[in-house]
Amino acid sequence: MVSRVQWRDGSRVDGTRTLAGECPVAIVANGSTLAVMLATPADLADFAIGFLVTEGVVDSAAAAGEVEIIAYPSGIEARLWLDDDRATLLADRRRAMIGPTGCGLCGIESLDAASRAPRQVTGSGPRPTPGEIVAAMAGLSAAQPLGQATRAVHGAALWRRGAPLIVREDVGRHNALDKLAGAVVRAGIDTSNAMLLLTSRVSLEMVQKAAMLGVTVVVAVSAPTRLAVDTATAAGLTLVAVARADGFEVFSHPDRIAWDG
Repeated sequence: MVSRVQWRDGSRVDGTRTLAGECPVAIVANGSTLAVMLATPADLADFAIGFLVTEGVVDSAAAAGEVEIIAYPSGIEARLWLDDDRATLLADRRRAMIGPTGCGLCGIESLDAASRAPRQVTGSGPRPTPGEIVAAMAGLSAAQPLGQATRAVHGAALWRRGAPLIVREDVGRHNALDKLAGAVVRAGIDTSNAMLLLTSRVSLEMVQKAAMLGVTVVVAVSAPTRLAVDTATAAGLTLVAVARADGFEVFSHPDRIAWDG
C-alpha cells in the first residue's frame, strides 16, 4: 500500500493504492542458476516447478522434488535438486532471463532452441460453446484478487465448465503461466478437459508452455503473433484470442468449439 494523489472529475483526492510486488527471483537447480526473473513474490514453489515443466526438463512434481525458498536482501532463490539425467538436460537448455514482460526468449543460446518443435496435443478437449468461452473470460477478473487490487498483474487460469480450477497471478505473463503449471502438476490435475485462460497476448513461448501443460484449448484476451498461430496449428492446439465481451476469434483447430451449443 502506497500513498498517492488522485485527480478525478476535476478534483484532487489524497489516498492510498495497493501495488503489485515484484523482486528478482532466481531458479537454482543443483547449485546453478537456471533463470533470474522479476516476479511477484508469491507461489514461488509453483513457479519453480512450473518453469521446469514448461521447459520440458521434468514432467511431474515428483521429478522436481522439494523446492526450498530462500529470501535474501537482494531477492529470492527457489532451489531444487534434480537427478543426473535431468541435470544434464538442464545444462543443455540453460538460459539466463531477466525481465518480467519481455519476449521470453532472452538468453537462449541458439535459434534451434527458440524454435523447438512443440509438444503434440491430442484429444477432443472440453468442447466449450461460444457462450462458455465468453462467460469464462468475463469471470476471470473476479478470480484474480491481486489483479482486482492492483490492476497491474497478469493472470493464468485452468477453467472447467463454468468455474476456475486454479488461478495464478504475476507481473509477468510467462511467470503467471509457469506458476499455474506448477500448481497443476503439484495437485495432479487432469488438464485434458479444461481450458487455459490468459489475460495477455499470445506469443510463441506461451503456446509452447501451454502445449507442455497438456491443455487443448487456450483462450486469451489479446491477439496472437503469427508464429504463435503457426506453432499452435502444428501442435494441434485450439487457439482462441481477442476474447472480449462481444466475442472472440479462433486461429487454429476450430473443430474443438461446440459452435451449435
